Parts: sequence; C-alpha cells; structure tokens
Amino acid sequence: MPKRSEFLPSQRLREVKYEIRGELANRALELEHRGYEIISLNIGNPGVFGFRTPETMRLAMIENLGQSEAYCHQKGVFPAREAVVMRQQSRGVMDVTSDHVFIGNGVSELIDLVLRALLNPGDEVLIPSPDYPLWTASTLLNGGKPVHYPCAPENLFQPNIDALASRITPHTRAIVVINPNNPTGAVYSADVLRDIVRLAEQHGLIILADEIYDQMLFDDAEFVPMATLVEDTLCGTFSGLSKVYRASGYRVGWVSFNGALDRSHDYLHALELLASLRLCANVPGQWAVQTALGGYQSIAALCQPGGRLYESRQTIIDAVAASEFLHLPHAPMGAMYAFVGADTKAIPGFDDQAFALELLESEHVLVAPGSSFNVPYRNCFRMTTLPDKDTLAEVFTRINRVLAHQQSRHQKPRLELAPDEVKGG
Repeated sequence: MPKRSEFLPSQRLREVKYEIRGELANRALELEHRGYEIISLNIGNPGVFGFRTPETMRLAMIENLGQSEAYCHQKGVFPAREAVVMRQQSRGVMDVTSDHVFIGNGVSELIDLVLRALLNPGDEVLIPSPDYPLWTASTLLNGGKPVHYPCAPENLFQPNIDALASRITPHTRAIVVINPNNPTGAVYSADVLRDIVRLAEQHGLIILADEIYDQMLFDDAEFVPMATLVEDTLCGTFSGLSKVYRASGYRVGWVSFNGALDRSHDYLHALELLASLRLCANVPGQWAVQTALGGYQSIAALCQPGGRLYESRQTIIDAVAASEFLHLPHAPMGAMYAFVGADTKAIPGFDDQAFALELLESEHVLVAPGSSFNVPYRNCFRMTTLPDKDTLAEVFTRINRVLAHQQSRHQKPRLELAPDEVKGG
C-alpha cells in the first residue's frame, strides 16, 4: 500500500498571523473549559461586555425578515446602499452614488474582496505599523506584498509622512489608512491626511480608508473623512455596524468609492464580479443600515464625560499613570483600544508574548501582544476599553502583580556576606 502523503496548507499562509484570535485565545478557551473565568480583552466585541444594539435597528431587521429569504443584489439592498450615500453626502462627499457602494459580511470580507480585485503577484500595499493585522494578512493571501510605514509611539502614533513617501516604489498600488486607529486609538490630524492624499495622487495610488470607528471620539479629537480630501485618485471608505452601532454579530459592513471614478470602471467591475461570486452579503442585517445611519446616534453619549466608554478609557489612563511599570505614549483619542507600553528599564527583558501568556495563565486576563500588530518592538500590548471601570481596575491590579513578579525575577540577588567578611577579618 503506497505511503499516504500529509495534507499541507497553502504556502501563502506561512507569513499570515492573527494573534488576536490565535494561540493565546485558544489557550484561554482551554482554561475556560476547565472552569476558569477569563477576562478577554483581546477583541473589540461590544456585545460581550453588555453593550446592546439600538432597539430601532433590531426592529428594522425583524420587520423586514419577510424580504430577507432570497438573495439580494450582489452589491447589497438598495436602502442600505442609499443610506451610505446619504451619510457620505452629509459629510460633503458628493460624487458617490449607490452604484459605488458595496455591502459585505462585515468590513473583513470587503478588505479581502477589494484587495483581491486590485492586486497582481508582487504588488505592494502600504499599511500602517502598528496595523489591524487583517490588512497585512489579506494582502499576503491575495499575492501582494505588505510594506509597513511607521506610526511610532514617539510620534504619538501618527504616520511619518517622509517614511511613508520613502516606501513608495513602482510596485506600490495602494495606501491603507486606519483612522481612528486600531490598535492605538490615534486620530489623525487633517494635515497628515492631506499629506497622504498628496502622495497618493502624485503616485497614482488607491487610498483604502478604514474608518469603522469614525464616531468613537474623545475629548477634542476631530475626525476628518478621507473621502472629503480626495480629488484625483480613487478612495474606498470602509465602515459598518459592528463598532459604532454595537452590532458585531450582524456582520454588515460597506465600502463606498469616490474620487477618480472615471478611471476606475474596470476595477469596480472586477469588484462587482467578486461580489457576485459570493452571491450576496447577509441580508437580514442590511435592513438595519438605513435606521442606523439615519437615526439617533447614541454612540456620542457613550464617548462623552459620564458615558461608559469615556469612563472606561479614563480608568485605563489613570491606571497606567499610577503604575510604576506602564506608560501610554498617547492617550487613545478614538476607537475602543489602548496600546499600552511596558517600561523596559523597570523590567529588563520584557517580552510582550511572554507577558501575555503569563498574564493569562496566572491571572486569567487575555490581552493581545503588541508585536501581533506588525511592529518591530516587543514592549507593548493592546487591550480593549469596552469593560466597565470596575472590571478594568481589577484588570490593572492583576497586570501590575504579574509585572512586579517579572521585575523581581530580573533583579540580581543581593550577596550575603559572612560576619567575618563584614568585619574585614
């Protein structure tokens, strides 16, 4: 009988990582099965922490269930796409129509489709570092080469425009912008965004603007939609129901295109072909889009002083400030995450993966190591700001306990001298 060969995965997966739901998350699940209660801060999943989808959205979906049993148009139901158009027009983006809007099974699916329609083998995509790792993974899986441009802690996690420009080559096809940023919570300034647009238009690059946290803003942060700045290139704007509208399980996202539409017919046709091959996105959830975008925006109250997201964020800021081991390069001004740094002087040899594993095993708290987000350093971790402030206070008690243990292990033991040695005998 011939020897049976092993079934091997695609070689394209060799460089793909997604530690947010990776080995640490699998270990957390094992611990839960053994009866331990895990505080999972690795994923921005509002429903897990008691946030509810607005009732009007649930009712809109229920009332249209009768129209949800058949496939819809590959781009999505018309009222949902038209609601996206109206949202963009309210922001001053007047060159978008429902034909330029695609509804997907969350933004995640659309990232894959948009890159698959764009990339040839070896094409390069400029992606921020730190990034949301799906952008890097999708670029790799679609035959492209991710090229990371720095958004360093010392620059308050804002993109370094000179470094970005230096990474543009004849093979570059697109620039990804994640604003407000996941994982850092940075909100990019208008000047930075204009500089990125200038580079994209100068080099003929598509701008892919991941703006799913567009209304999650704190203090005096101002969100500037990328689409309002673009004139002479194509801009794809991504958003959805998962975060601002606390409806992650509905799996409804969208991408709308504006800018150089007259030069983008073939590309948009290719994207529609891919949308057709997967038939359509989840239909029931699409009926909530019009109500979500046109109704009361309850997220604003959650992000203001006294609102739960604001107070949870403030708890993290205060807890980091009070810790002898931690620092925040810049307080998160948007989104639902904090990218926390460890003081490597206080804890020499700190390693984010080892810390995350020890925190999980000993204190049953799950965070995402910073190196999971395609950065060259290993002294940060990402945590979501979604838990209530009491839970977060307990989390930092546990974090500091682990860091104190790590510090004690790295300190050199003091040598005890014999009494005669002390006397000089």
